[in-house]
Amino acid sequence: MYGQASGLVEPLAGVVGAFAVLSMRQLLPYALAFAAGAMIYVVVEELIPEAQHNDGGNSTNVATIGCMLGFAVMMVLDVALG
Repeated sequence: MYGQASGLVEPLAGVVGAFAVLSMRQLLPYALAFAAGAMIYVVVEELIPEAQHNDGGNSTNVATIGCMLGFAVMMVLDVALG
């Protein structure tokens, strides 16, 4: 019963969220770009150095090369799909 009661606020929160997105339409691309930059920062700052702690010789470059290839594919798709 409590689980069902906790879902009663979801329609109201959905309407408030939709109104917030519509009222901030000009700011939304900058906010999404900031969120994307924050995610790239986390990957570069935390995940790649953690992946390179492996003492397996050539395997330390795999994370860096994978990041560069993934970024290149993302940019190609961004330009191609505009």
